[in-house]
Amino acid sequence: MERPFPLDLPERPAKPRRMGLTHVLDKGMPAAHAADALCSCAAYVDVWKFGWGTAYVDPDLAAKVALVGDHEILSCLGGTLLEVAWAQRRADDLLGWAADVGFACIEVSRGATDMSPAEKHALIDRAARRFTVVSEVGRKHAADQAPAPEWAGEAADDLSAGATWVLAEGRESGTVGIYTSTGDVRDDVVDAVVEAAGLEHMVFEAPGKDQQAWFVRRFGANVNLANIAVGDVLGLETLRLGLRADTIDLSCPVRT
Repeated sequence: MERPFPLDLPERPAKPRRMGLTHVLDKGMPAAHAADALCSCAAYVDVWKFGWGTAYVDPDLAAKVALVGDHEILSCLGGTLLEVAWAQRRADDLLGWAADVGFACIEVSRGATDMSPAEKHALIDRAARRFTVVSEVGRKHAADQAPAPEWAGEAADDLSAGATWVLAEGRESGTVGIYTSTGDVRDDVVDAVVEAAGLEHMVFEAPGKDQQAWFVRRFGANVNLANIAVGDVLGLETLRLGLRADTIDLSCPVRT
């Protein structure tokens, strides 16, 4: 978008982006509120996830899916709803319904059920025939801390099965998956999945500002970040551009 005056800032690709994604989490926002929010942040949002099972109960669903599509944003169905449908042997019903509604993207996860990796990969393959697939690796329970090699293997296998991006679990709390119970990044896991899948294919759930800043400092302005609250989109963009003290080195190099 046009800036009020020039500053030397990190380059950001134009939409549609494959790197530097901002993936927001919609917890059930009314369509009118979403429309208002998108007036200011649409240029910076790439994926709009209808979190958990909210799409199943949202009376504004069709309007919101159309709305985000009008702004060149991928509408994404949350993975927990697909897990429930899979557990009840209704995954194909869900995929057909999602296509009819107009979803562009499907999240395929196994973080809350006993789905095996092989069953997940079969589901990715089926979903990828109609949708862009974002797979998720990592479990939703703090007690289930898989070692880094396990994360890496599943991320690579998900891409081979047909996923476009792999989402690293962090939940809305930012205290599980790629994070410790205190919200610190498990950098061994992050390094392992990046090496296995490639940075361009990884999307990191980072709900907290300090977590977002950690990834921007580690990988640069165009790291893919997810579970961003709609109200935090502009704040994240300032982190990416070095317009916030946490990442100001990106715009103000240290003088020698």
